[in-house]
Amino acid sequence: MRFLNMLGVIILICVIGLAFFLPFKQAFVFTETRSENPNFFYLPVEEERDFQIKYTHSIHKSDVIESYRITKDAKIQLVSMVYEDLAIGMPGYAEEGQTFEEKDGMYKLSYDDEIINSFTLLVANIDMDLIFQYGQMEYDLKQLLERSKSYEFKVKKLSLYEQLKGVKMND
Repeated sequence: MRFLNMLGVIILICVIGLAFFLPFKQAFVFTETRSENPNFFYLPVEEERDFQIKYTHSIHKSDVIESYRITKDAKIQLVSMVYEDLAIGMPGYAEEGQTFEEKDGMYKLSYDDEIINSFTLLVANIDMDLIFQYGQMEYDLKQLLERSKSYEFKVKKLSLYEQLKGVKMND
């Protein structure tokens, strides 16, 4: 009898341990790069699969809106980029697998099927917008992340332990 009680306690501890360390909650994750002990910041993914990053181009001083979609296997699909000025970092034509159009003074570069695992985002130390839009919410990355640092951005599942270790961006 005592052995069964002890076995039950061991099984319970294993189940709790698994639940604590098993990744289950999908999130947008921003992880510091170039750091020995990188901090990471996260925003839980809900049902909505589309998101945008909106920023003010540092030279043109005009808004750029990049649209993305989370794929079924948690990769990032590039959907489009909309902007008002060409040159210096803003393409004026489409390459293979892309469509370029101009309408009402705005340019739109759409991607047919461009999928990536992650990308690096620099939070420049300049006073221009850098906004993450998801659902009906906007998150000012210049306020939530540290300026002059780079972050790897990806979508991944987090364990309860990782959620406690990271910084939740919508609290």
